[in-house]
Amino acid sequence: MWVAVEVGGNGVNDGGGGLRWLEVAGEEGDKKRGTLEVVHKHGPCSMFSKDKVKPLSVEEILTLDQNRIESIRSRLTINTQGSKANFPAKPESTDLGIYVVRVGLGTPKKDLSLIFDTGCDITWTQCQPCFLDSCYSQHEPLFTPSSSTTYSNISCTAPECFTLNNITGIPTNCPSSISTCMYLIYFTVSGVSSGYLGKDKLTLTSEDDVIDDFYFGCGRINGGPFGGSAGLLGLGISNLSFVSQSAGKYGKVFSYCIPSRASNTGYLMFGKDGVASENVAYTPFRNSEKSTFYELELEAIFVGGKKLEISPTVFSNAGMTIDSRIVFTRLPATAYAALRKAFRAEMTNYTLAKPLDTLDTCYDFSNTTTVTVPGISMLWGGNTKVDISSHGILVGNNSLSCLAFVGHKDDLGHEDYGDKSVGIFGNFQQKTLKVVYDIPAAKVGFAYGGCE
Repeated sequence: MWVAVEVGGNGVNDGGGGLRWLEVAGEEGDKKRGTLEVVHKHGPCSMFSKDKVKPLSVEEILTLDQNRIESIRSRLTINTQGSKANFPAKPESTDLGIYVVRVGLGTPKKDLSLIFDTGCDITWTQCQPCFLDSCYSQHEPLFTPSSSTTYSNISCTAPECFTLNNITGIPTNCPSSISTCMYLIYFTVSGVSSGYLGKDKLTLTSEDDVIDDFYFGCGRINGGPFGGSAGLLGLGISNLSFVSQSAGKYGKVFSYCIPSRASNTGYLMFGKDGVASENVAYTPFRNSEKSTFYELELEAIFVGGKKLEISPTVFSNAGMTIDSRIVFTRLPATAYAALRKAFRAEMTNYTLAKPLDTLDTCYDFSNTTTVTVPGISMLWGGNTKVDISSHGILVGNNSLSCLAFVGHKDDLGHEDYGDKSVGIFGNFQQKTLKVVYDIPAAKVGFAYGGCE
């Protein structure tokens, strides 16, 4: 399997010049109940201004990815895994690889742009007033609880307050002088959200598509690389995630599609009606009961249609999760070395260039108009083989393009993860796929042509 790529201009392969990939056929997400548009933050469909929030470079994205990986590692040592949900989204992201949806919160409804995150177990947004001016700059006005007639704080003695222990791994904070439940979440070395646990009406696509008494974090101290978004929509598996709180309406089933470029629109869709398809191939979860991430079983990798010689134990020992916010797929060292070797062997017609940060298989295509690269496929448990879109193989700056996979420093990832390692199937490799999460059936499905 080979993929032809047209090269020209300058910039990342997001449709704004630079690498321009062959189109992948897809369907637009239907704008119906339980469906949100997903857009890239700096695409033409986004309301974010490039003047206010500068797009990130590939190097900066790799740094944020690593910070998030460290956050995942720390949470794996506290709990063990988890997360899922369904509803249409559009590419409004905070950066390359980060995507947002718009929801309404409160009465009257205030629209907020939230990053949708399958690795987060609680939805949160910045709230006014911020303590000590400790909030980052966001596009929309901050949510003001006192302006909503349906908002209320959650008591320290409420069951939901104690649930925070399992979600954050940090004991519930209920100072004697404060009767309201407080939460604290560390996302990365530079990411944090802290404030009150509250509840209010959450509106999706219309006034009749709402979740009443929706529990969320009303952040009064917030900071981190959230790029102008108002917070996160938590699609994890805990009792306080959007998936669980909307179970009565959507049945803990959802799907999404990450668009191929910033100029296109994807979706985040909730409910079985939106994911039914004869073309979806499923792979089972391998989660434990206390899981906080969506864990899958990777069995093999193919390059140019040829199966790489990698022992299955390499994948099973490290484990694998699927994540909507990590950008580039992470692999155990042995698996990545085999992928890199096979990919380079098929690319001998092109000259290797210097690495781009941790992306170590790069090529200078400045004098090239068309590039042919070997296709990459991943075989998941249940004999589910997924071909990576042409948009998910190379990434670059200007004429420099690199294989968009990253290897851990060893097979167990000790140097990155402590005693807990995990491979991650990132959103860059999920582009144009319809990705279906069926929590009751404990499986994730993939179908081609989810969006363009």
